[in-house]
Parts: sequence; C-alpha cells; structure tokens
Amino acid sequence: MAFDPESLTFDANGLLPAIAQDAGSGEVLMLAWMNAEAVRRTLDTGRVTYWSRSRAAFWVKGETSGHVQDLVEMRVDCDRDCLLVLVRQTGPACHTGRRTCFYTAVRDGAEVELMAPQE
Repeated sequence: MAFDPESLTFDANGLLPAIAQDAGSGEVLMLAWMNAEAVRRTLDTGRVTYWSRSRAAFWVKGETSGHVQDLVEMRVDCDRDCLLVLVRQTGPACHTGRRTCFYTAVRDGAEVELMAPQE
C-alpha cells in the first residue's frame, strides 16, 4: 500500500508535530512541524524538511548550518497526527549549538542544564 501524506491528520493550520530521533543512539533531538508538502519533500529527497511557523516557509534542516538530518525512516503514530523521524544527525540538532533541544532537566523543582553548546 502506497503512503499518502494527505492521509495524515493535520491540525487547523495544516501541520503536525514531527519528533526527530537519532537512529543510532535513540536520543530525542528535537520537535518541529511538518505539513503534507514537507512530508513529501522529506520522503523524496531523504533530507528532513520542516515547516517554519515563524517564517512561514520550508526549512531543510542543515541547509544553512550544515547540521543536516538525513532520513533513515519515518514512522506514523497510531492516531496519524504525529510523526517520528529517525535521522542521521550531522552536528548539533539545536539552534543553540547543543546536540539536542532537550538539554534542560527539571530536578527537585529546579532547572538543570545537561549540556553546553558544541560550537
């Protein structure tokens, strides 16, 4: 059965969340948004493409920074309203220069920074 991005359940803005996970380590890297065309572009090119809500434009991860996400596999959740994108990440995934966007933990009521920027 062929996959049709239009079969996904998008929100009122035509978007759904996409969680990027390192295919090798299993580390959760980031969350961003995709529309149907971003899903198509990702599958067609093998380079993960998101929809930037702030810029209202497509955003190929690493296009300007060189911190590329190469698609290994795309998975659809049970409700078809969220994607898990397994990637090979080159460089940091976070715009702050950290490996992951999830670098702050809440422990005993306090925020703890888990890692410094790589750059």
